[in-house]
Amino acid sequence: MIEKTRHIKDTKKLVGMLPAIRYTEPKYLFIATANARCPKADLYIKEGDHVNSCQVIGMRHGPFFEQPIHATCSGTYLGLEKHYHRNGKLTDFIKLENDFKDTIDPSVKERTPEEIAALTKEEMTEIIKQTANVGLGGSSFPTYIKFQTDKPINLILINGIECEPYITADHRLMLEFPYRIMEGIKYVMQAFNCKHAKICIKSKYKDIKEVYTQMVKEYAGSGIELCLVGNYYPQGWEVEMIKNATGIQLKPGELPSNRGIINFNVSTMVGIYKAIKYNMPVIKRFITITGDGINFPKNFRVRVGTPVKELIPMCGGYKNPDKEKVFIMGGPMMGASVPSDDIIVTKTVTSIIVLDKVTDKEEPCVRCGSCVLTCPVHLEPVQIMNAVKTLDKERIKSLNPLRCIECGLCTYTCTSKIQVTDYVRKAKMIAKL
Repeated sequence: MIEKTRHIKDTKKLVGMLPAIRYTEPKYLFIATANARCPKADLYIKEGDHVNSCQVIGMRHGPFFEQPIHATCSGTYLGLEKHYHRNGKLTDFIKLENDFKDTIDPSVKERTPEEIAALTKEEMTEIIKQTANVGLGGSSFPTYIKFQTDKPINLILINGIECEPYITADHRLMLEFPYRIMEGIKYVMQAFNCKHAKICIKSKYKDIKEVYTQMVKEYAGSGIELCLVGNYYPQGWEVEMIKNATGIQLKPGELPSNRGIINFNVSTMVGIYKAIKYNMPVIKRFITITGDGINFPKNFRVRVGTPVKELIPMCGGYKNPDKEKVFIMGGPMMGASVPSDDIIVTKTVTSIIVLDKVTDKEEPCVRCGSCVLTCPVHLEPVQIMNAVKTLDKERIKSLNPLRCIECGLCTYTCTSKIQVTDYVRKAKMIAKL
């Protein structure tokens, strides 16, 4: 009997208990000139120039916004090199030679509590824009655009669910920097004149529950509370989180702000805290390196721009080094695969998963219906796949592939080992033409 897949193998427990290793002083750091949302960039520096940490060294250009590029160390600009980006593509990276002085740019300055209390929503929005804060859960959507909504916000939801397997970066962040998260939430509540916020976590995370139960007590009267949600995948999807935290079911394509709700990832909260408190961009982040291809999975706190190759030896190196590896940037369900470990940590890299390559033989579809039953947005992935195979554009559009959130469940649950999600991704590209 085919059942709906709601739970995936839990690979987190041990790694989530491990404190993050601080590795913040690599000799060279690499900053992407472009990303998935900003395909073009201008650089404000030339080879040989000295830069300060947090200095604006360029500007990325997106279709409807621009995004400053910041140096993540002080040192010398050595030119451009190509490395793999989080989107899985070879990208130009700015190479900085670290002088290990960590000279901070004059633009970084601490604001007093009185100065912060006097900030308007518009002023906070501009600060967040100039510090290039983005969705650090992986979306990379510019945070300041969320701040520009003119809708009244009655509830702020903080996503600490981290529902993909393997990843424990947000888990460690929540345990190690709870005060930064709480202060970040307070700043967002101030900006939206909102009196109520919920920190959403899975009910099984007992250690986080204990910490934030205490934090809520310390911040009594702030309007911040802890909200326990389901332990299934994809509970971290905003539509599912909102439904379980509030009882509100968003319509397909509906913005949460239309219902008086706005949501942010916990890592984004820390980014907002640093931006408002210190006028500082995101130059460090938590990441997880794990998987069956690594000897000792670990959590790290690193500078943005750190080469992953430097972190592998700190994980005991590769297990079975003679076997070919698969490298996934992000979660195994929604992340991007790259062909080598020539990977750079960008602001939105949450994890690197290293797996021994296994080639599953793809069998013909047996029409079991597991992908249809499991799809959280109620698509028909197998029908979409068939339409892609026949290049039937009208049929593809009629099946609404653009509603797909690319959670990967259709592939995960497929009894025939078909990469169904890849077909749906192709369908989305065709539907946009």
